[in-house]
Amino acid sequence: MAAPTLDIHFGDNLSVISEWPDESFDLIYIDPPFNTGKVQARTQIKTVRDDDGDCEGYKGQKYRTVRVGTKSYSDVFSDYLSFLEPRLEQAQRLLKPNGSFFLHLDYREVHYAKVLLDMIFGRESFINEIIWAYDYGARSKKKWSAKHDNILWYAKDPNNYTYRYDDIDRIPYMAPGLVTKEKAERGKTPTDTWWHTIVSPNGKEKTGYPTQKPLGVINRLIRVHTKPGDRVLDFFAGSGTAGEAAFRQNRNAVLVDCNEEAMEVMEHRLSFAQPVWHGWKATELDNNEICLLDVLSVSAAK
Repeated sequence: MAAPTLDIHFGDNLSVISEWPDESFDLIYIDPPFNTGKVQARTQIKTVRDDDGDCEGYKGQKYRTVRVGTKSYSDVFSDYLSFLEPRLEQAQRLLKPNGSFFLHLDYREVHYAKVLLDMIFGRESFINEIIWAYDYGARSKKKWSAKHDNILWYAKDPNNYTYRYDDIDRIPYMAPGLVTKEKAERGKTPTDTWWHTIVSPNGKEKTGYPTQKPLGVINRLIRVHTKPGDRVLDFFAGSGTAGEAAFRQNRNAVLVDCNEEAMEVMEHRLSFAQPVWHGWKATELDNNEICLLDVLSVSAAK
C-alpha cells in the first residue's frame, strides 16, 4: 500500500470545499466553533532558569514563568445554523456512498444541528450520538457542571457504512468480578459514552491551540470508521488532530482552516508528514527540529 498523504488548505472552508468533486471522502469529521458567545483563547507559557525566579524545581533550582503568547479566535455567530447549513450540505455531497460524517459540538447547539442534519442526510441516516465525557476544570454552583461534548454520527447510506468492530479498542470492566477471567482480561467495547481526559495542559500532546481535541478520541473514530488507504477530511482543522490521527493510521487526510494561527500550529505539529500546502507558504524547519517534533508526536499518539 502506498504511503499516506496529507494536504492542508488555507482559506474559507466553504469556498475551498465547494470546488471539489462529489463523493471524494470516506469519512468527514468537523469540530466547528461551538457558538459559546466568547472569545476562545489559550495562553502559552514556559519556564526558564532564573536564580531569582518564583518557582523551585529539582535540587532547589529556581525558575520563572514567561508568557510566550496567546492564541485565540472569536466564537460568536448571530445566526449559527445559517453558518453551518451550507457547510453541512457540502459534507453530505463530498461523502462517498458508504461514508460517515461526524459533527462535534456541545450542548448549546447540538439539538438544533441534529434537526438540520436530519433534513440534509435524512433521519434514517442518523446512527449514533456519541457523548465524550471528561472530568476537568471548574465546577458550577448553580447547576450540574457541563463536562461533555456531543458527536453526531450520520452515515450517507444507513445500510452500508464502515464499522470495523474488531478494531475497537477495549476498556476495563467497572466490575471485573462479575464476568469471567477471560472477559475481564480482554476488556469490553465502549458504549456511546466515551470517558476520555481532555488534552493535558502540561502534556506533550498540547499544541497551545484553543479547543484542541485529544488524539485518543479522534483515533478511535478513524480506526473504526475507515480502512487503511481511505480518505479523511476535516474542514475546521484547528490544530490538526484529525490529520495526525489519520496519517498515523495510514489514512490519507485533507485539512482546511482559515485561521493563520491554526496553520502555524499545523506547520510544526504535522511537519513529520511532509504535507502538501495549498494557499499557504510553510516555514522551512531544519532536520533537527523536524526530528524532535516527530518524536514528540509519536509519544503523544501512544
